[in-house]
Amino acid sequence: MAKSTVPAARRRPPLWSIAGQITRRQYWTLAAVGLAVPLLLWSAVSASGLVDPVFMPGPMRVVERAWTWLLEDDLIGDAGISIYRVVMGFLLSAVIALPLGLLIGAFRPAEALFEPLTDFIRYMPAVAFIPLVMLWLGIDERAKISIIFIGTFFQMVLMVADNVRRVPRAQIEAAQTMGATRGEILELVMLQSAKPAILDTLRITMGWAWTYLVVAELVAANSGLGYAILKAQRFLKTDTIFAGIILIGVIGLVIDQSFRWLHRKAFPWMHGRG
Repeated sequence: MAKSTVPAARRRPPLWSIAGQITRRQYWTLAAVGLAVPLLLWSAVSASGLVDPVFMPGPMRVVERAWTWLLEDDLIGDAGISIYRVVMGFLLSAVIALPLGLLIGAFRPAEALFEPLTDFIRYMPAVAFIPLVMLWLGIDERAKISIIFIGTFFQMVLMVADNVRRVPRAQIEAAQTMGATRGEILELVMLQSAKPAILDTLRITMGWAWTYLVVAELVAANSGLGYAILKAQRFLKTDTIFAGIILIGVIGLVIDQSFRWLHRKAFPWMHGRG
């Protein structure tokens, strides 16, 4: 049987090889297929007449509703206020969670002091805090931002702590051998080594922040994408519900891809380009 004349170094691994590499063209082709197939299935089900359009409107009806929302019902304003609430709640979480997670991951006394409490609170549903938040903060923007903060902060602390704990012990011992102080080890060894994982943690928790948007806009809101979805539910306007959900997904996808782009730029060696 004739053997391939292509040098082994030039042969591409199979497309589905474990931990293999694919070209950008292959990546975006597969991504397009992954997005198109659910859309086609949705179109087929809605066009078949098997489901009442009241419960599952077709894609074109949802697009028409989104267009009307944009032209007549202040879609830009709703999206803008929702983005503001999510970003502010997320940033507030990050400002406190990053240093606290670093301390918990680096020092066992801090772990013993803070981690059990954080584990305890993180299992409490954020929606259960709404009555307390309204009593303590009222019904203005602070209350909505606080709900998003509660939903993301405790998870973020624990994930950052785990990122820091995974720093190889050999790196810490090498720095200690060279006479580095605790502050230098924290800043120049542990934080620097954990940065790629921490950025991934921020990307994941940003997604969680968006999942708490509808919960946050239960607090006496009169604008926002989550508020529009809840209002449409009361009047059985499923086209608006679908449009709102898809718009949140699109915004989230753009933010997620921005985090991925930042990760590739900040840590190119982790993506085979450094």
